[in-house]
Amino acid sequence: MDSTEFRQRGREMVDYIAEYMESVGERRVTPDVEPGYLRDLIPKKAPNDGEGWADIMSDVETKIMPGVTHWQHPRFHAYFPSGNSFPSILGDMLSDGIGAIGFSWAASPACTELETIVLDWLGQMISLPADFLSFTENSKGGGVMQSSASECVLVCLLAARAQKIKELKALHPFVEEGVLLSKLIAYCSKEAHSCVEKAAMIAFTKLRILDPDADLSLRGATLAQAMEEDRAMGLVPFFVSATLGTTSCVSFDNLAEIGPIAKEAGTWLHVDAAYAGNAMICPEFQYLMKGIEHAMSFNCNPNKWLLTNFDCSTMWVRDRFKLTQAMVVDPLYLQHSHSDKAIDYRHWGIPLSRRFRALKLWFVIRNFGVAGLQNYIREHCRLAKCFEALVKEDDRFEVSNIVRMGLVCFRLKGNNNNDLNKKLLSNINASGKLHMVPASVHGKFVIRFCVCAQDAKDSDIEYAWDVITDFATELLEAEIVKEKSGLPLDVLEHSNEEVGQVAHKVEISELMDLMERVHLPIQKQNSMASIGRQGSLGNIGRQHSLASIGRQQSLAAIGEVGTNNLPESGDQETANKPKQRPSLAKRLSKRQFSFTDTIEFVGMVNTAQDESMNPISGNPRLAAAARRRELRRSEGNDLEYKRSFFVRMVSDPKIYNPKIVAKSSNFSEADDELTSEETIDKKDAPSSWISWPLGLLLQGVFDDPSTARLRFRNWDTKLTLKPPGSNHRRQRSKSPHHDIDSTGSSRSQSPEKY
Repeated sequence: MDSTEFRQRGREMVDYIAEYMESVGERRVTPDVEPGYLRDLIPKKAPNDGEGWADIMSDVETKIMPGVTHWQHPRFHAYFPSGNSFPSILGDMLSDGIGAIGFSWAASPACTELETIVLDWLGQMISLPADFLSFTENSKGGGVMQSSASECVLVCLLAARAQKIKELKALHPFVEEGVLLSKLIAYCSKEAHSCVEKAAMIAFTKLRILDPDADLSLRGATLAQAMEEDRAMGLVPFFVSATLGTTSCVSFDNLAEIGPIAKEAGTWLHVDAAYAGNAMICPEFQYLMKGIEHAMSFNCNPNKWLLTNFDCSTMWVRDRFKLTQAMVVDPLYLQHSHSDKAIDYRHWGIPLSRRFRALKLWFVIRNFGVAGLQNYIREHCRLAKCFEALVKEDDRFEVSNIVRMGLVCFRLKGNNNNDLNKKLLSNINASGKLHMVPASVHGKFVIRFCVCAQDAKDSDIEYAWDVITDFATELLEAEIVKEKSGLPLDVLEHSNEEVGQVAHKVEISELMDLMERVHLPIQKQNSMASIGRQGSLGNIGRQHSLASIGRQQSLAAIGEVGTNNLPESGDQETANKPKQRPSLAKRLSKRQFSFTDTIEFVGMVNTAQDESMNPISGNPRLAAAARRRELRRSEGNDLEYKRSFFVRMVSDPKIYNPKIVAKSSNFSEADDELTSEETIDKKDAPSSWISWPLGLLLQGVFDDPSTARLRFRNWDTKLTLKPPGSNHRRQRSKSPHHDIDSTGSSRSQSPEKY
C-alpha cells in the first residue's frame, strides 16, 4: 500500500468508523456465536500473496463484527464504560502515525514532556494535593501513564516493597533479603479489585484481606486491629491499597480514617480510583477524597469514564524517587546527556517501550474542555438516579448499593432469590437486548446496571427497564406455578402420573398457550396423550398417588383439596359454571392465578388414566422421544452456559469460579461440587492470606514450618509447607484446625504457631 492508496483507504476507514459509531445501536449488543466460531471462517494458514483491501474489509464485516461485543452500544450496561470519542480516536491515529517509542526524554522529547504536562492538568482537575504534581515548586512528585489500573497497583506495591526492605536491611544488615521479604504483609478490603491480590502474588508478599463495614467501606479501626495482630506475630506492614469506587458496587473506603493509621505504621498507602476517580473533576464529588493527603500514590482510568479510549491509566506519586529506585536499570545504550534534568518514564513502570499516549488525552481535554467533561459525568450520574427511581417504584425489586455515580446494583427481592436473579440475568443477556453482569453484595447475587454509552439518553434507561421488567414478569409467572403447586419445574415438565381430578373443561389450545407462556417445554403430542382421547379434561376422575415425585399422599393432602371444582370466592354454584370464568391462560396473564388454578394446571399436564395411557411407560416410541428431548434439553443448557459464560467474568473475585466459591458466597448449592473435606467453614477461616509462590520459595527456610502457610483467596483450603524429607501419606484436611504440609501430612494447628 503506497501513500496514494493509504489516503483513499484512510478516508474510507474514517467513514467506516463514523458509520459504525452512529449505527452501533442497530446491531445486537452481544455476539450470538460459540467459542471457536472464527476458526471455521478464516483459513488455517496465512496467505502467501497479498490480498486486496476490499476483500479484507469485507471480511471485517462478515467475520469479525459478528463476534464483537459492542461496548459503545446504547444497550451495553456491563462492567464500566469503555471510554471513546472521536478526538481520542484521532489522537491515537496520530500517535500510531508518528510511531515514536518514548521510553526516555531523548527517545522522543515531546512524548515525555506532553505526558508530564497533561498529567499535571488532570491532577489539578481532580484536586490532587500539590505534592503529586510535577511542576509544583520543590515537588518530588509527578504523574505517569500506565496501561491499566492493575499495572499501577503492581508498580506501587513493588516500590513499597523495595522501600520497606531497604529500611529493614538498614536495621538488620546481616539478615537475608528473602527472610525480610517473608515478613512483609499488605492489606486491602474484600471489595478491592482482584489486581491487588495478583500484585501480591507477583511480588511474593503476604496479603491480608479485611472485612468492610455494612456500607462495604474499609474502616480505620479494622485496619489498625489487623496491623496490631500481625505485628504481634512478627510481621511487618508495608502496603495498604484503598479503593474509591469498588468494582462490584462503587463503594468507597474511608480514607480519612485509613490514611493516618497507614502513615503512622510507615506503610505505603495507594488509592485505586480507576472508575470513580474521573468523577472527581466535579467539585460535588471531591468530598469522597477526604484523606487523600495521606496517600503515597493515586490512580484513575480516563479510558473508563473520561472519553479516552484504551489504554490510558493515569498514576501519580508523592515521591517519584522512591518509585524509580525500585525500577531503575540503566544500561549504557539507554543513557543520554540530559538524564539529570529530564524525566525518563522507562523508570516509572514495568515496560521499557511506551506509546505516545498523551496525545489522545490532550486532544480530549482540549476538545471537550473541563466543563464539557463535567457535564458528561453529571449526565451519567443523573441517568443512574433515574434508573434507581424506576427500580424503587417496582415492589418486586430492590436496590442493593448506595447510588452515588453511574452504577446501580439491583435484584428481585427475597433472601433466597440468588438462583432466580441468576436466571433473570441469563435470560436478558441471552436475548441480546441488553448486556449486564453480576456481582456479589453482602453475599447476595445482584445485577449491575452501569450507564456506559457516551450519548446515553432517558429513552435508553426506559427501554432497559422495560426489557428487565418484561423478563422478570415472565420468570415470576413460571415461579407461580412452581411455588403454589409445590412441584419443581422439572416435575411439571416430565411427570406423567395423575395428581388430581379436574372438573373444569379447558380446551387443549388454552393448555398449549398456557404452557408456552410459562416456558414449560412439554411436547404437544405428549400432553394430548396425557389428556386422553376425549380432547378435554372433564371426564378424568381418578386419583393416583404422587409416586412420580416421591410422594405417597393423594392430591387431597395438598391444602385438603380433592378436586378442582372448589369455588375461588366461596360460591360453589358460581364456580361450577366455567363459561363465567376467564380461561386459565387469561387468568395467568392477568396474574389471577390462584392455588386452585395451579392444581388444575398440574392435573392437566400430568394426568394419565391408567398405565396403558401413560405416554412414556405405555409407548416405547414416546419413551424414546422423551429421552431424546431430555438429551437436547441437557445439551441446550450446556450451550446456554457456554454462551453466557463471559457474563460471569466480571471483576469481582467472588464470581470468578462459582463452583469453587458457591458455599462461601451463598450462591446456589446446586452449583457447588466441592465436598466438605475440600472446604473449610467460612466462619472458622482466618482472614490472612498468602500467595502460593511465596510458600514454595520459603519452603525449608525456617525451623517452624507454620511460617510458610498457604492460603487461597477463592478456595477455602489452607496448606502448611514443611521441610522436605517427611514420608507421610498425602491426605486432605478435614477440619479448619488441621493443615497439610508439603508432603501431605495432616497436622494439628496450634494458635500460637499460626
